[in-house]
Amino acid sequence: MAAPRYILAIDQGTTSTRSILFDAEARAVATAQAEFAQHYPQHGWVEHDGEDIWRDTLATIRDVLAKAGVDAGDVAALGITNQRETVLLWDRATGEPIHNAIVWQDRRTADACAALKAAGHEPLIRARTGLLLDPYFSATKLAWLLDTIDGARARAEAGELAFGTIDSFLLWRLTEGRVHATDATNASRTLLFDIHRQCWCDALLALFDIPAAILPEVCDSSAVYGETTLFGAAIPVAGIAGDQQAALVGQACFARGQAKATYGTGCFMLINTGDVAVSSENRLLTTTAYRLAGKPTYAVEGSIFVAGAAVKWLRDGLGLITHASQTDDMATRVADNGGVYMVPAFVGLGAPHWEPEARGLIAGLTLGTSAAHLARAALESVAYQTADLADAMVADGAAPPAALRVDGGMAANDWLCQFLADVLQVPVERPATLETTALGAAYLAGMAVGMWDGIAGVAAITPDVRRFEPRMADDARAALLAGWKRALARALRD
Repeated sequence: MAAPRYILAIDQGTTSTRSILFDAEARAVATAQAEFAQHYPQHGWVEHDGEDIWRDTLATIRDVLAKAGVDAGDVAALGITNQRETVLLWDRATGEPIHNAIVWQDRRTADACAALKAAGHEPLIRARTGLLLDPYFSATKLAWLLDTIDGARARAEAGELAFGTIDSFLLWRLTEGRVHATDATNASRTLLFDIHRQCWCDALLALFDIPAAILPEVCDSSAVYGETTLFGAAIPVAGIAGDQQAALVGQACFARGQAKATYGTGCFMLINTGDVAVSSENRLLTTTAYRLAGKPTYAVEGSIFVAGAAVKWLRDGLGLITHASQTDDMATRVADNGGVYMVPAFVGLGAPHWEPEARGLIAGLTLGTSAAHLARAALESVAYQTADLADAMVADGAAPPAALRVDGGMAANDWLCQFLADVLQVPVERPATLETTALGAAYLAGMAVGMWDGIAGVAAITPDVRRFEPRMADDARAALLAGWKRALARALRD
């Protein structure tokens, strides 16, 4: 009998769920995708229906296998990558969520975070987790569920409920309730995990009043967690990583100093810091990049909440475009930005500002402002925010990266990639295949079952890359950044 030849990756994102089948050369053979509903029950609240996510996961897996003409027995392993920080709480007996998932973008616990910060708890959280006190992360969301849903806290303390980020929920469902686990990258985004000792932190569990009975086991990012038999043959679930860490792996950023930025709903820039958990003095995050054979590798991360979401707003909120790809042409249709700047603080500002109460603004409007100027301003805002992250990383002592590796849906935009190179003054490298988040999950799963020989085997795979070189004059760059800083100051002040 021939050895299985494929790796299946589930990429469970903020607005859609995808399943992608990769072959032994790390080429995408087939893809299936399903968008799902976003729920906004109150201002600043964002929720997902866990059953929608599970339904789409099953459907896309079956669809991608059918498209490729591949049986489950031909799949060597399955990897999961997921939207991070999003919280689910479910019944251990039935597997059913007891409430909608609270999404990473949700701001309902801003006041709780502010109160904890005022009480002086952020230094402990920073020291143990590498994170800041912000509603972005999981712990205050989980506490809200336990305190708000009737009977939830008592049931949690009795061991009747299970907590997890989306990876953990999917793993539970795929293994039909046999495995309750997560990986170190997802655990490191909860505000409950000691990234230095690589375990749940009792002091933080007490601070947030979280019962240990609901927590998943924390495992390596590349490991056989269990197996799923839902698709006609047993498939090992062998790799898990949060989406941004998976993209770091998918971009093969295994050496200290290598950096990547993923442009999806938000933008997330990570730089590999090796076995050193660098503590940022500039409000960046220290996080587990991946954990292999019990040994963590760390990264410094800057998180931008709105990148592609700004383009989506142009489409769905203003009706200026019908497809995101139109922004490339629109940006080139005008000679410059016309003095127009967008600060897309629709859900507050992330790193390095961490201002949950900031709100979006568009500055510099005149009667000559066109839809093309607004489209360009949305794209430019992504580059300016990335520059803010890069400057903060350098201020923390990191050397500017030799190149920035980019991925995600927005990275398909040639104009944006060139503008990034110009604003950052470093080359931007874009792989021919932008599905690096899913590819990272596939790599982790494949390494666990011997498809690839560790990170050396992955690093030996040479992808096709397009390189964008900086070409903007220094004075033009300085003027653009000065305009951005003025607009940003107004958003932070207001």
